[in-house]
Amino acid sequence: MEGDVFDLVDRLWRGEATVTEHHPVTQAGGLVEVNDRCAFISSFANVSVFPTEEGLVLVDTGSQFFATRIHEQIRAWTDHRLNTAVYSHGHIDHVFGVPVFEAESSARGWDRPRVIAHDALPTRFDRYIATAGYNGVINQRQFGIAGLTWPTEYRYPDETYADSLNVEVGGRTFELHHAKGETDDHTWTWVPDTKTLCCGDLFIWASPNAGNPQKVQRYPREWAAALRTMVGLGAEFLFPGHGFPIAGAERIRDALTDTADLLDSLVDQTLALMNQGSTLDEVIHTVAAPDHLMNKPYLQPVYDEPEFVVRNVWRLYGGWYDGNPARLKPAPDNLVAREVAELAGGASILARRAGELADEGDMRLACHLVEFAVQADPENRELHARRAEIYRQRVAFETSTMAKGVFGWAASESAKKA
Repeated sequence: MEGDVFDLVDRLWRGEATVTEHHPVTQAGGLVEVNDRCAFISSFANVSVFPTEEGLVLVDTGSQFFATRIHEQIRAWTDHRLNTAVYSHGHIDHVFGVPVFEAESSARGWDRPRVIAHDALPTRFDRYIATAGYNGVINQRQFGIAGLTWPTEYRYPDETYADSLNVEVGGRTFELHHAKGETDDHTWTWVPDTKTLCCGDLFIWASPNAGNPQKVQRYPREWAAALRTMVGLGAEFLFPGHGFPIAGAERIRDALTDTADLLDSLVDQTLALMNQGSTLDEVIHTVAAPDHLMNKPYLQPVYDEPEFVVRNVWRLYGGWYDGNPARLKPAPDNLVAREVAELAGGASILARRAGELADEGDMRLACHLVEFAVQADPENRELHARRAEIYRQRVAFETSTMAKGVFGWAASESAKKA
C-alpha cells in the first residue's frame, strides 16, 4: 500500500495521472504505514496516526460515515489505545472518530482519550448546532447528497489553546500552531522527530478551498502566511487533510510555496482593483490566477476555484455591497424577471435564446436568461425542462465540486417540476 500511494503521487507530479481521475476529496485508499513512527489513512478526510509509549496520537479522526472503518484500519495496524486526538479544524468530516475509540476505551477499562483543538473550535460547534437546518441544505446542494442531515451532537475538545501548544505524549512532541485559513480555528501540527507536517486543509491537492460560495468567511492572506511558515520547517513528510501524502523536502516546499503564491496573487489583484474603486463585477472578470500556478498538478480547480476566492476577498475587505446601486435595495427577483420577459416578448423567448447561447458555449449568459424565464413563469413545465437541460450542460462544463453542486441542484429542481 505504501508503494502504491507514493507511486500515485509520483505519477500525479509528472502529469501521468490527474486529480480529476483521483479526486482529492473522494479518496479512500486505507492505511499506509509510512514508517514505524507514523501512518496515514486516506479517507474522505484523512487521518494521521502516531504511536507513542503511552498510546496513539491522531491528527484528525474522520467523518461520521467513515469513523468505524478508520478505527478498524488502525486496529489492523496497532492495538495501542487512543491517548490524544488533535482536531485540525471543526469541519464535520474531521471530528467524528473519537466516540468510536471512547466506546472501546470504556469497554476495555482504558483512560478516556483527550481531545485538543484551537480556542475558536467550540464556538464553531455551537454555530453548527444553531444552523443545523441551513447546513443540511447547503451540504446537500454542494455534494449532491439528498436527505443529508446535519449533526447536532459533537465531541467538544477537553483542552484548547490560543496561538501554539507543545503536547508531550509517550516521549514524543507534537507542536500545535494556530492559523486562520479555510477556517478561523485551524491547527497545523509539526512532529519534529519524524519531520512530519500535518497541515489539515491548508493544503488539499487542489486549488485552495478559500472561496466556498455557501460557507462562512475564509482568510486567504493569513492562509498564505501560514504556508510560508511551514515551508521553513524543512518537512520530509506532508500529511494533508485531503489528498495524498507527499515525501521529500523539495516537493513539499514547492507545493506549499505555490499554494501561498496563488493565494497572495488573488488577494493582491483583488485589493488593487478595490482600491481603484472597481465594482465586484469588474473585479471578478478581471482578476486571473497566474497560468504557471494553475498548471501545477496540485492546484487544479477540482473542488474550489480562484473566482470564488476573489469573491471571498471582496467580502472580507469590502462587505456585501457589490458596487451596483440597483442591488443595494433590489426589487424581488421575480418582478425583475417579469419585466425583462415582457420586454423580450415573453418568457419562452428568453428560454429559447438561453438554449441558443448554451449551444454556442456561453453558459454564463445562458443561465441568466433561463433564470429570468423561469422566475417570470415559475409553473411552466417547458421552461423548467429547458432550465434543467441548460444546467446539466453547465455541470458538464464546470470543473469544481462547488460549481457542479450548485448547478446540479438547479438542474434537479427544474427536472422535478418539468
